[in-house]
Amino acid sequence: MVEFLQHNVSEPAYIPQTSWLEHGPFATWLVKASRPRRIVELGTHNGYSYFAMCQAVKEAGLSTECYAVDTWVGDEHAGTYSEDVFERVRIENRKYDNFSTLLRKTFDEALNNIEDGSIDLLHVDGRHFYEDVKYDFESWVSKLSNRAVVLFHDTVVKERGFGVYKYWAEISEKYPSFNFTHCHGLGVLLIGSDVASELRDLVPLSRANDG
Repeated sequence: MVEFLQHNVSEPAYIPQTSWLEHGPFATWLVKASRPRRIVELGTHNGYSYFAMCQAVKEAGLSTECYAVDTWVGDEHAGTYSEDVFERVRIENRKYDNFSTLLRKTFDEALNNIEDGSIDLLHVDGRHFYEDVKYDFESWVSKLSNRAVVLFHDTVVKERGFGVYKYWAEISEKYPSFNFTHCHGLGVLLIGSDVASELRDLVPLSRANDG
């Protein structure tokens, strides 16, 4: 257990191969600070970020519903992977299956599984071309609640056709936001009008740091 932004948080116990590793403590803190009623992750792959959040839900005794959405076949940026990847995720999910659901579908197909206005925490981490990131976010906006926080991974990567950084530059000007620039970048967008005050307090601190 370590202290992170005045909350005691555990290091994620499940550590597969991941480019998300250094954001694990923040994900744990975010769940405990914002107490989301529903978490949806678009693009789960090996499951590090998803299970870090599930672990935080369980440790905090929250009544959060969690959904991981992925086809678990891969894409141009994640690469193509074998059925073993999904099997490992499925086995890890057994620890959380009373509140966690794996939706093995495309992001569009999964829209029918989630009610409008119900997501408090959305993680967008699918295919990383500019058009895909923009489409994924805009397709799911109607699902966001008045407490919604949206995460975008790879906000500083400018190779292999990645376009998250371009979309982040656009969307982060429209809402309160801050961006972690380490570990490929993690953008945090405060969409809802009733986001937890602990998160809102980070926005001016981030802007001051930029200066």
